[in-house]
Amino acid sequence: MTQHTRVDLGQENIDPAPPLPTGAAKAGDAKVQCDACPVLCQISPGRTGACDRWGNVHGVLTRLDPVLVAQRAGAEGDKFVTGVGAGTTYPDYKPAPFIVASRHEGVDMVTAVTEGIFSYCSFKVKIDTDRYLGPEQGNVRHAGEIVGHVTTAEYGSQMLSLGGVHRLTGGTRKEGRAACELMASLGNKQAVELSIDGGAQVIVQAGKAPIVDGVTESRMRVGCGSATIGIFAKQWLGLLDEVVVVDDHITGVLSEHPAGRFLGMRFSGIEMKGRRSTAGRYFKVANPGTGWGGTDIVDPLDIIAGFDAAASWAGLRLLMVSTTGEHSAYFVLDEALRPQPVAMPPAVCAVVERIAENCEPALSTVLFVAGAGGSLRTGVTESPVRLTRSIKEALVNVTCGGAPAYVWPGGGITVMVDVSRMPDNSFGTVPTPAIVAPIEFTMRLADYAKLGGHMENVLPLSEALKRASVRYIDLDAVNTWPVGAVPLLG
Repeated sequence: MTQHTRVDLGQENIDPAPPLPTGAAKAGDAKVQCDACPVLCQISPGRTGACDRWGNVHGVLTRLDPVLVAQRAGAEGDKFVTGVGAGTTYPDYKPAPFIVASRHEGVDMVTAVTEGIFSYCSFKVKIDTDRYLGPEQGNVRHAGEIVGHVTTAEYGSQMLSLGGVHRLTGGTRKEGRAACELMASLGNKQAVELSIDGGAQVIVQAGKAPIVDGVTESRMRVGCGSATIGIFAKQWLGLLDEVVVVDDHITGVLSEHPAGRFLGMRFSGIEMKGRRSTAGRYFKVANPGTGWGGTDIVDPLDIIAGFDAAASWAGLRLLMVSTTGEHSAYFVLDEALRPQPVAMPPAVCAVVERIAENCEPALSTVLFVAGAGGSLRTGVTESPVRLTRSIKEALVNVTCGGAPAYVWPGGGITVMVDVSRMPDNSFGTVPTPAIVAPIEFTMRLADYAKLGGHMENVLPLSEALKRASVRYIDLDAVNTWPVGAVPLLG
């Protein structure tokens, strides 16, 4: 089944034959109408819909991918039906495809399982690098189309916000397709290439080192320039008279820094470029870039204005180093108080190497953020607000493909999950365009009844497993067993 119905973000290219009831068939070339998303494809025998997820199998609308069931050995309730391959509640009045009863530690539990169709969703990408990726609010492009923007940097990491409802629905069809394709690839742990207006070319992949302008990152910085001074000040004492840790944000100067002063170091008389913040801390010593410490400098001496003759001296030992230890240089002042490069002593090399040793591996981390609101909740209960309240009261555990999801405070059910902890290929798309992603709600059976759940649709685990083609997977070892994460007392 390799062919599919062609749809271009709407219904105009769907076969115009009259709609048939879901699952209906007639002799010969009978089609079935798929109701798994708003496109409502009419699918010929042996073909798939535009999403490649649903097909016409002998006149029956069929979800083609198996349902992924997580398992673990030797435990009560050792199987967990995930939303991957489960199917959807669309057109929104239907109960979740699987509402599964199980037992955990002697308590009756239930899990409502579905694949959500998310228009309100995005990916937050954390890229461990000091290198300049682009200006905040700068456009991020994929396949030439704007798919997101650069957001605020965090400690040792640059952050991107990609996708979102405005990208999926608010621009051109081409832009919507590019955003949807990018989001699915990110969620499925594939490498994607991005370009940032006024900045870098970046390749990111969940759990892998980022590649910035063709250079694979290896280290996340140990700290800003000031923090690095504080961490290693004692180790430099006696070996050096001055250390400058070059950083695009906060460059540190050892002899002026409180760490150096409290250790009794003599001020070196160094005069730095940039804006002095507090003692030994300097902002904007250079422009952002891909050189030393995330700046645009190649020669570290470019950020030094000179040395005060009243305070400095010939023979002064100067180390300049970046926040990852990737760049370093050693100098000694001559009689004219000019830094002259010399071979770095082994003891100084050892501390530079220690900086590198204390840097964590640089990774790209991909977080899926989605609003599980609207009618998706109807698949769980006839009173959606009760589900929302039960989640906020910690009576319901929310997972995505069995991976723990963080639920944001405030109104609604906004979930965030690390895609690296989800099963491979958990994400799909529909050509509206929107993202398809698994979501599961687990709670005590008694609580499910109280929130107005679809009790008539609850099936024992053994019966649920007979309803569809199933593939068993091992849950990621770092994940808590989803059913066990529900408080059993209270």
